[in-house]
Amino acid sequence: MPAIDRVRAARLPKSRHMISAIVITRNEERNIRACLDSLAWVDEIVVVDAGSADATAAICREYTDCVMVTDWPGFGPQKNRALDAASGDWILSIDADERVSEALRDELRAISEDPGSAPCWLLPRRSNYCGRMMRHSGWYPDYVLRFFRRDAGHFSEDLVHEKVETDATPARARNDLLHYPMENLEDVVDKMNRYSSLAAEDKYRRGERSSVLLAVLRGSWTFLRTYLFQRGFLDGRQGFMLAISNAGGTYFKYAKLAMLWQRETTR
Repeated sequence: MPAIDRVRAARLPKSRHMISAIVITRNEERNIRACLDSLAWVDEIVVVDAGSADATAAICREYTDCVMVTDWPGFGPQKNRALDAASGDWILSIDADERVSEALRDELRAISEDPGSAPCWLLPRRSNYCGRMMRHSGWYPDYVLRFFRRDAGHFSEDLVHEKVETDATPARARNDLLHYPMENLEDVVDKMNRYSSLAAEDKYRRGERSSVLLAVLRGSWTFLRTYLFQRGFLDGRQGFMLAISNAGGTYFKYAKLAMLWQRETTR
């Protein structure tokens, strides 16, 4: 069982209009303050921290009494922990490197106060890649399901690239969720390595197979799709860099999957 560092003393009263923001963190002291500043308008903030070695948890306690320190079971299971701890009937799931724009804030408030609104909402996400807000490359509009009634869905158990599972048909918001995932190339390489490993492990658990040839083919297709078909060339230098890193991430994901199966056969 994960150790709980701090939880609120009493659950907040239920309200149809109450919005709970849930955030999972791990060593996010560089990002978390700006994220939480953009959530000052919600009724409740729930943070589940995976044992950060930096000041992340301490910063979060400046904003909320609901900070839980746990182990790390993967993205999907961790977000479900945060969901279970939330009190609101509306859930806003946001990552530490994301920010709610003022326009999106106003839109989400209006949605939560409308009894006839859809139960699930896709938010258009605009992402910054190494200093440039991308407008093409398959990165915009990058619709993500992040706002929903708590009884309308839950997160998948995927270790990475988790999603909200729901039977409802999501509506689409108009205003942007801002995303700052990679500030420099060091961030790009680090995330590419970590996420490709998690994705390979997910596919391995599902019995999917791969080979080095398949990894090369999939990586090559990813570059062509990002740079040509998704018009990454219109994003300038960063568009080319993103196409390369997308291709590398795809290659390593399938190459690592092939190596997992090779390890299995040589035991």
